[in-house]
Amino acid sequence: MEKFTFLCDIAKEAGFTAAGLITIDRIPFDPAFRKACEANQCGQYGKCWTCPPSVGPIDELIAEAKAFPYAIVYQTVGGIEDSYDFEGMMEVAASHNRNTRTFIERTAKVWKGDFLHLSAGGCHYCERCAKRDEEPCRFPDKALASLEAYGVAVSQLAPRVGMKYINGVNTVTYFGMCLFFDAEKEETR
Repeated sequence: MEKFTFLCDIAKEAGFTAAGLITIDRIPFDPAFRKACEANQCGQYGKCWTCPPSVGPIDELIAEAKAFPYAIVYQTVGGIEDSYDFEGMMEVAASHNRNTRTFIERTAKVWKGDFLHLSAGGCHYCERCAKRDEEPCRFPDKALASLEAYGVAVSQLAPRVGMKYINGVNTVTYFGMCLFFDAEKEETR
């Protein structure tokens, strides 16, 4: 895993608070996360191409993720006024999403292998997802699904990469993950 530490450097340069590497066998997946999606707690169920049910069956998504042997997990920790500071939470989320796009652009320039990028709370690339108008995704090459849509148990994942899931009073934390192959070995696949 040491040869991949430069990806952590790229993540930190992109603006993330922390980044860590993990092998796929240590990533906790739980299909039960789909139940939370179906409860529509975030309001995106059926309204975004990268959210359930449009993103695909949970078992297929978990299998897709598990096909990658390695991942880099990154997080953004930001300050908010209090636990009701929704505007502050959205500002930190927007920063996390910008950093994710920067990370994707920078890794694409230096890494020749395949990636699967997952972010916090869905895509957010377009101001309004085309799904809401029953149109095809306008930017399928830029669309991002969430960790939860793929069944990743983020609260269990965080300590496995040396991060906290909850970072204290008046903070909000967002996670993202990039699954990848060893580019050198991928040529022989």
